[in-house]
Amino acid sequence: MTIKQEVESILAHLGVSKSACTSGDLTVRTPITGEIIAQIPRITPLAASEAIAQAHLAFLEWRTVPAPKRGELIRLLGEELRANIDSLGRLVTIETGKLLSEGFGEVQEMIDICTFAAGLSRQLAGLTVPSERARHRMMETWHPLGVTGIISAFNFPVAVWSWNTALALVCGNAVVWKPSEKTPLTALATQAIFDRAAAKFGGVPEGLATLLIGDAAVGQQLVDSHLIPLVSATGSTAMGRAVAPRLASRFARAILELGGNNAAIVAPTADLDLTLRAIAFSAMGTAGQRCTTLRRLIVHTDVYDKLIPRLKKVYASVNIGDPREPNTLVGPLIDERSCNAMQQALDAARADGAVITGGERINTEDPEAFYVRPALVEIPTQTDIVKHETFAPILYVLKYSDLPEALRLHNDVPQGLSSSIFTLNLREAEQFLSAVGSDCGIANVNIGTSGAEIGGAFGGEKETGGGRESGSDAWKQYMRRATNTINYGTDLPLAQGVSFDID
Repeated sequence: MTIKQEVESILAHLGVSKSACTSGDLTVRTPITGEIIAQIPRITPLAASEAIAQAHLAFLEWRTVPAPKRGELIRLLGEELRANIDSLGRLVTIETGKLLSEGFGEVQEMIDICTFAAGLSRQLAGLTVPSERARHRMMETWHPLGVTGIISAFNFPVAVWSWNTALALVCGNAVVWKPSEKTPLTALATQAIFDRAAAKFGGVPEGLATLLIGDAAVGQQLVDSHLIPLVSATGSTAMGRAVAPRLASRFARAILELGGNNAAIVAPTADLDLTLRAIAFSAMGTAGQRCTTLRRLIVHTDVYDKLIPRLKKVYASVNIGDPREPNTLVGPLIDERSCNAMQQALDAARADGAVITGGERINTEDPEAFYVRPALVEIPTQTDIVKHETFAPILYVLKYSDLPEALRLHNDVPQGLSSSIFTLNLREAEQFLSAVGSDCGIANVNIGTSGAEIGGAFGGEKETGGGRESGSDAWKQYMRRATNTINYGTDLPLAQGVSFDID
């Protein structure tokens, strides 16, 4: 069976019609071989506007449904995803080039956030606040916000949708989703799965969760529409710079998940066996195409010569190839553009005096497939190319002599997503997690930078955008807060003792 035939079989099983994948002008390739696997129609600007308007009408109806009942829809979605984890996970692998375990893991992440959100539907609670006025009660309530726009990237083609959709729907909103043009098949399959859950729920307003497949102009429609008060956008820092001012110009909210240039510090007391395993996955997993990929390794001089030779052996021996094969650990880059960007970054590092292990493209029978050996780049100082995020498996390695120097190197980049320190020294660990330590949204001790759980809020600082998605209290971004004061007495005292008596 060819990959195209396998895709057709999976899509049919998931409920996507063949005509939806064979009659359009958007060409879809699998990075595994580079072959064309589908032709998807793009939505027109007029149809997109109509879909956004319909989503707004759906919101007006959905916001009146009690939150625990909204949670039941998300519970049913989780059940549908659980029943189809193999098919959807395999489709994620084919469309993105991830390992099969990563494809299945992404769908498991969708299931997990559905479980989280279904429970959350009974906990959307505000505070009761002491009032300074007698016989008054002050409290806060949370209400649905409106339509949530979702713009997702290729590397997590369905998990990011689920993070936003599960929370937004439980909070009483509608959603409109523009997926990456590189991964529309997983989007079509996910929409079909949602539609089955909605049919089981019954009475879901038309347009409550809408899929818009198109180019950047469709994303711009989401950003500019006054019917969409919140846009969650995942992508490059350049994309965020384009999106944020447009949203701000109309006072809309933004959840931005942008670039990462994640670092790990390896201290003298680090457990090097554990550290080696953590580095390998964080730096090479998903072929370096995670926003949380480890891109900088800051190693103490005392352990540098113990760790780096072992790491070089891992880089030289790691299995690279078809991500569907059980022994493969590194699959392909998404496309030629990514491959070229990697080579340009390595050339710049060489010019800065770096010594590079790996990094070469691996020739295959498929000229449109781009497999590379992960690159380990030993570089004397943190130059401009090290501070730039290249979305590929490049790990820059730097030395340090004391923790203040390591923290300076760690924080001296524009991005601020994920970070780690490997140490058995409690003082070092606590300093790394303190206000004077890592400046990232995620800071870990003795685990890698990749693989965040859905229970914690996900996101970063600085050029990463400041957005938070998934767990903790990220749900509050999808709602509007009202402060309420109730006077149950017969007097009308004013706050701060203000007097305003009239006869």
